[in-house]
Amino acid sequence: MSQPTFPMHVSVTEAREMLAALLPALDTETVPVSQALGRTLAAPLAARVSHPSATESALDGIAAREADTLTAGKESPVRLRLVGESRAGVPFEGTVGAGQCVRIYTGAPLPTGVDAICPVEELQDDGPEHVLLRRPAFPSDVRHEGGDFRAGETVMAAGLWLSAPRVALAAALGHAHVPVRRRLRVALLSTGDEVIEPGQALKPGQVYDSNRVGLSAMLQESGCEVIELGHAPDSPEALQAAIGQAGGADVLLTSGGVSMGRYDFMRDLLIERGRVAFWKVRMRPGGPAILGGWNGLPVFGLPGNPVSSLVVFHVIVRPALTGQPVQSLKLRTATPFRGLADKTAFWRGVIKGGEVHDYGQQGSGILRSLSDADALVIVPEGGPVAAGETVDVVLL
Repeated sequence: MSQPTFPMHVSVTEAREMLAALLPALDTETVPVSQALGRTLAAPLAARVSHPSATESALDGIAAREADTLTAGKESPVRLRLVGESRAGVPFEGTVGAGQCVRIYTGAPLPTGVDAICPVEELQDDGPEHVLLRRPAFPSDVRHEGGDFRAGETVMAAGLWLSAPRVALAAALGHAHVPVRRRLRVALLSTGDEVIEPGQALKPGQVYDSNRVGLSAMLQESGCEVIELGHAPDSPEALQAAIGQAGGADVLLTSGGVSMGRYDFMRDLLIERGRVAFWKVRMRPGGPAILGGWNGLPVFGLPGNPVSSLVVFHVIVRPALTGQPVQSLKLRTATPFRGLADKTAFWRGVIKGGEVHDYGQQGSGILRSLSDADALVIVPEGGPVAAGETVDVVLL
């Protein structure tokens, strides 16, 4: 290969940003909130109602005036007169006076005249019309109207990835339909003469196509529409024919054929007949990744080793596709993690007792490790990380 005219050995951040820059701007569409999981919110959402819609109880028990209950204790209970009950959907309509209370249930509106709750566990019936309180009623067990959000308040910002809790929040705001960005259409292709479909008889040197299955699942989790191109053997002609089936895709994602070998034809195809934005990332596993284009279609080539392929997707591709940053947290290391002089390492780790341990086997072909591990431990370029230090980890 002649002297490259494109960047090589870019950082993980640069790779992520360069991929994101090649993706198209997405139109907006409106979908039922029940179908919004995994989509990206295209516009802010304001609350159409307040939540709670009324001041209500957080507990089952009785609602009373706090001042009437301050002296209540196990040895000296306070006796109050029951004048009714309030439950969700059927509130107490009257006013509660001094020395009175009402039975109340979780989520029921607080009647006029009361300001505190005593839980059912601290009550004892004293005849049909009275109850004994063995502790004071607390105002802290009252949920105030609008305590979560108020009508008209902007609660959800544009650009949010809609997880299950966020879909539930959108519904609670009063939205039956939500504006979302169109799904990215991602064509997916695996390559390699050694790759065969799961279920077939495996010959020496062959592997099942776990990459395509795993990547398809990760694309679906990311809210993408997957265009399955299947598998192509190691030949330029077969690769070109497969890529030709990617019509309508926004981006092509491939696995295999991007390293330094003689038969890494995906790399050669992009370099010689397509366009290359970068080749190789300063990371392990996953260093041989390549970004380019083919007749105007952005192409991201993942390594063929299964761990490399899925790790690169996790830390580079998914954030670029979804617009959401990699979610990481800081943990203390229970074991050392080795460093690499010129690469950021993403070692598999197991979290125990609030600390992260080295998984052990870190080879790019040990796919089981991604299933067994809890996190990717980020070791920046340079020296190792000793036991007892704090590191950033990406949860798997």
